[in-house]
Amino acid sequence: MNLRERYPLYVGGAERAPNEDLPVRDKFSGDVVTVVPLADAEHIDEAIEAAELAAGPMRDLRPYERQAILEHCRQRFEARAEELATVLCVEAGKPIKDARGEVTRLIDTFRVAAEEAVRQYGEVLPMEISARARGYDGMWKRVPIGPCSFITPFNFPLNLVAHKVAPAIAAGCPFVLKPASLTPVSALIVGEVLAETDLPPGAFSVLPCPREHADAFTTDPRFKLLSFTGSAEVGWDLKARAGKKKVTLELGGNAAVVVDEDSDLDDVAARVRVGAFYQSGQSCIGVQRLLAHERIYSALRERLVRDARALKVGDPRDPETFIGPIISDKEAARIERWVNDAVDAGARVLSGGERDGRMIPPTILEGVPHDQPLYDREAFGPVLLLEPFADFDEALDEVNASDFGLQAGVFTRDLYKARRAWDRLEVGGVVINDVPSFRVDHMPYGGVKDSGFGREGVRFAMEDMSEIRLLIVRDPSAH
Repeated sequence: MNLRERYPLYVGGAERAPNEDLPVRDKFSGDVVTVVPLADAEHIDEAIEAAELAAGPMRDLRPYERQAILEHCRQRFEARAEELATVLCVEAGKPIKDARGEVTRLIDTFRVAAEEAVRQYGEVLPMEISARARGYDGMWKRVPIGPCSFITPFNFPLNLVAHKVAPAIAAGCPFVLKPASLTPVSALIVGEVLAETDLPPGAFSVLPCPREHADAFTTDPRFKLLSFTGSAEVGWDLKARAGKKKVTLELGGNAAVVVDEDSDLDDVAARVRVGAFYQSGQSCIGVQRLLAHERIYSALRERLVRDARALKVGDPRDPETFIGPIISDKEAARIERWVNDAVDAGARVLSGGERDGRMIPPTILEGVPHDQPLYDREAFGPVLLLEPFADFDEALDEVNASDFGLQAGVFTRDLYKARRAWDRLEVGGVVINDVPSFRVDHMPYGGVKDSGFGREGVRFAMEDMSEIRLLIVRDPSAH
């Protein structure tokens, strides 16, 4: 299956094809495979105005109507699953097995959103806590926050779009979405499916656009929320310029795994192989650092190196391929530079390390100094750093010695250590006996420190996309 020759963008729910200014490349071959339009400042302003006008009609949609829209999307994504997987494989360079997995998660996310659309509960609030509140009753409910601005990255171009779009529909919010310019087609197909639904006119826009025209996604006061997923550097800058609107940020990480001495090493190696090298390490919760107890360090290192060398690197269309291309030559060169800098500083390469264009094999190093970018920044590539530890609590301290705090993994059979890790690790999620890369799409997902704030996961994103509205009723006869 090939991509279409061209795809339109969507302004206020309407299909537009004003130009063919953005070529989309096959990330493995480098060939241009399709073209899409680039929105300009006028398109963006029109989309924001349409979203503002759609706020009332979106708010007035009944929960069952929102549910029906989301259910239509789920059914259409199921029907087009192989097409969507092919698009991911081509425009993102995602191995086809991983691409199919992401389509499954897209479907899950819309299914969960359809369920949550009819579950926006409020609460009766007893008011008579003192004599002065005699005769008063209270209750509160959630109402849509209004027009939302969404900016999404390249690495999960379907499911990270879903984690903004599906909760917005479930909560009753219109939105304008800016997908990553490297991977715009996935989001445009989501727009194509949304255009089939009974969403009110103006309720959504999907606008690939150049950075010089994108400032309104952050600064325009007509937006009531900005939800950004991407790098920490960009995310914190956007927050500083966002004005009075609510901002949620899902940013980067350099996720760590702690492996205690009682762990099943074959199981650990199998899970870390996936967590570190899945989709070429281009995941903000990919395993970057592994701390193993000194008693099992050598045996685990042997297994990890053996497994890494066995992974197939190559064409993402091949079902046997585990490692596909890095998203761009620039990013591949950066990863290679960071590896070389670490080696110059005293680190030792155990496997991989070399680069062939955008292809980087699974790379394992040990002895990386902690002041190296490869250790203390987000590698965002198929790179795993190993080091031993002697004391479990000191290993937890080392995990915390990062500017990031998205998720962490801990392998242990000791319940007390597992609870201690949950209490002490400064991260948004602690995963016991698995890698930090694990995520189910209904769970509260997000980070602390430089990894951002706010939570994704449909129910939790809906809370950010809504506001509490209180009702107080006085009974005059009580006075």
